[in-house]
Amino acid sequence: MTNKTTTEIQSQPDTWARAIAESSSNAAFFGLPGERVLFLGCGTSAFVAESLASLRERAGLGETDAAYASEWEPGRRYDRIVAITRSGTTTEILDALTAAGPEVARSAITAVADMPVSDLVDQNLVLDYADEESVVQTRFPTTLLAAARAVYGYDQGDLERSGRATLAAPLGVDVARFSHYVYLGSGWTYGLAQEAALKIREAAQAWSESYPSLDYRHGPIAVAGSRSLVTIFGPVDPSLVADVEATGATVRTDSLDPLIQLAQAQRIAVALAEHEGLDPDTPRGLTRSVVLGQPELG
Repeated sequence: MTNKTTTEIQSQPDTWARAIAESSSNAAFFGLPGERVLFLGCGTSAFVAESLASLRERAGLGETDAAYASEWEPGRRYDRIVAITRSGTTTEILDALTAAGPEVARSAITAVADMPVSDLVDQNLVLDYADEESVVQTRFPTTLLAAARAVYGYDQGDLERSGRATLAAPLGVDVARFSHYVYLGSGWTYGLAQEAALKIREAAQAWSESYPSLDYRHGPIAVAGSRSLVTIFGPVDPSLVADVEATGATVRTDSLDPLIQLAQAQRIAVALAEHEGLDPDTPRGLTRSVVLGQPELG
């Protein structure tokens, strides 16, 4: 029987297509041109926030920061704060929005309508078609990023078609060969690398790391070896590939869109979980939302 996580991974080309089609009517949720914007998130959403900040600044749309809601303290001036929270119930997100005060415009991007975050923002973009039943996030973050890239004017080419073909093909990775998974990215894809490594830890309880691509040689490469699979998101520096391969590690690169690369990393996480006899739908110690001081949400 196919687990929920796999079903949701496979559905991503459909949710990407809808997000792109609806992007023109949702532009304000990702920061208007010229606004100074802060994206806030926790866990997966914090990595998405980092990618969004990089994409927006690279597009020349205004100064943009990203922060972990659990660590953020008011101080810098922003025109808009955008909270990313799949459930709309995460305590640290709610606390950060409350601390921000009423003088700054506040938006939220969620997968569920009419949650507590809705009472703390001026507007709430609900991507309910990208919500997940699984605890592990897969299609919500990638769908949000597909929407943002469309809003920011990035050409996403044949993302839907290529994604559908790639996800229908065999994975091409024998997870039994590897015990160490490394993901590298640069610019906006560093957030994706962090998210990919998190999927391995969440779903499969396995050893995974993530680093900015060109910083990998500055220490972390020391633990790479024959049981390491190193995946590079986006543009590849041939000298880095050569240095990593010299350790005996396997390097995985391709010309796929980075969102499709992330979907492939999600597939690896599920395959590894199943290889280890784990259920990827119910990762150890995790719940759908971190709600502090209250009963955990299922």
